[in-house]
Amino acid sequence: MALTREEREQFLAEPHVAALAVDAGEGRAPLTVPIWYQYAPGGDVWIMTGLDSRKNRLISAAGRFSLMVERTEPTVRYVSVEGPVLDTTPATREQLREMAARYLPAAKVDGYVDFSSKNHGDQVVVRMRPERWVSSDLGSV
Repeated sequence: MALTREEREQFLAEPHVAALAVDAGEGRAPLTVPIWYQYAPGGDVWIMTGLDSRKNRLISAAGRFSLMVERTEPTVRYVSVEGPVLDTTPATREQLREMAARYLPAAKVDGYVDFSSKNHGDQVVVRMRPERWVSSDLGSV
């Protein structure tokens, strides 16, 4: 059964690891990779990636991407969202901390932020406006 708008937005707001998909060009399947993301109901989705990453180059070329999140317990549920890129800006240490805090235990956030700042190179934040949604809760399948 499809989720209501409120259910799908709340589900997307939970800290799932998303599958990001973006057009990889003629003769190629879409690039599909796991990624952390941030979302609040009614707002835009944002991701963080390397400035020089293939992911960032493909998103820039396509001008849009999709995310899909899922769970299997207590029921099979998923939400997929797709939309246009609104902007791409240099990532800040505060945004890196916000993203890390969403996914990691509090005791590991500072260490991850330090490691990422030193080892992952320049990062960008890519914002996407959710335009198309697909969702379902398959019950106790």
